[in-house]
Amino acid sequence: MESPSGPEQGSLLAAARGAYRTFFGGLDPQIAVSAPGRVNLIGEHTDYNQGFVLPMALQMGTMVVGSPREDGIISIVTTTQGADEPKKVTFPVPMEGAILEPGEPRWANYVKGVIQHYQAGPLPGFNAVIASNVPLGGGLSSSASLEVATYTFLQQLCPDDGDPVTKALVCQKAEHTFAMMPCGIMDQFISVMGKEGHALLIDCRSLETSLVPLADPDVVVLITNSNVRHTLTGSEYPTRRRQCEEAAKVLGKGSLREATMADLEASKALLSELVYRRARHVIGEIERTSRAAEALQSKDYKRFGQLMVESHNSLRDDYDVSCPELDELVSFALEIPGVYGSRMTGGGFGGCTVTLLESGVAEKVQKHIKGKYSRTATFYLTQPSDGARVHPLQ
Repeated sequence: MESPSGPEQGSLLAAARGAYRTFFGGLDPQIAVSAPGRVNLIGEHTDYNQGFVLPMALQMGTMVVGSPREDGIISIVTTTQGADEPKKVTFPVPMEGAILEPGEPRWANYVKGVIQHYQAGPLPGFNAVIASNVPLGGGLSSSASLEVATYTFLQQLCPDDGDPVTKALVCQKAEHTFAMMPCGIMDQFISVMGKEGHALLIDCRSLETSLVPLADPDVVVLITNSNVRHTLTGSEYPTRRRQCEEAAKVLGKGSLREATMADLEASKALLSELVYRRARHVIGEIERTSRAAEALQSKDYKRFGQLMVESHNSLRDDYDVSCPELDELVSFALEIPGVYGSRMTGGGFGGCTVTLLESGVAEKVQKHIKGKYSRTATFYLTQPSDGARVHPLQ
């Protein structure tokens, strides 16, 4: 079992500083920032439909350390990617009106996108090292963590007005235009605005946020990584988004947030069976998420868990984004008394499940899953963490 904690972030910082010295002539970095990954407790595939989501920031995150340089060159090293891609990129600071271009290596596109869309300026050149302990492809938003950490680093070089909504939206724009992933705003919002001891209810239409306490010592969140990787950029994620837009148009709504189940049933004959099921998930999930926030606020963990299971079943049956491994993990977790609920989390097609359970049964649940799961799972016991932050260097 891995239990990310403050000391683990300290070791990530130490590793990033060591790599910086190695790659940049033995010098120490002048700036260190981090931004967390996230797990979404409930509200899946609702953000790009202007619905509600209920994520929490993780104790795992992305660290960026670096220093400005005076020659107008940006040089960035990553320590977290596989050997199939170059670990270092170097390019000039884009002058006013100039446009950075996405390309290879892919990890650098997230960084380039944030640099391109950063509004304060002009930026100086800089050296930077990126280190992360967010599992890649696990549905825990390693990409938003990288984007928000990059933005936070740029704020130290060239301060902006500090508005958190603008920060999140710029990072989302970077993902849209440089990683070509038409994501909603949840991942960037929670990475910017997370607060220790709280989940964050986000209204993806109004962009309003509400903190929901989740600091009960008798309750823990267990993330189980199926270690099945998914890649959504190519087809499935954009396809789901188009199907939702099609359903909203047929229903005469600006988005599925505005639709009710009664609206959907009244127009069922005008929709294909597939598009109908997609819309049924989203409309139901928006309502479930609102009710789940109320349940969590009142510490009704049993009700919250029931809504988690309903969410998973809908993602499996109506949205078709689960997979056998995720279904197994959810099923196995629910076999243990003391588990309130479990569901797949993230985009789907692999990645992680999230489970709410009594803290006293956490070890038993992990042992049970290990004994039954057809692959090797990785476990993370976690609690809600703060969003992006600056780390003092001594």
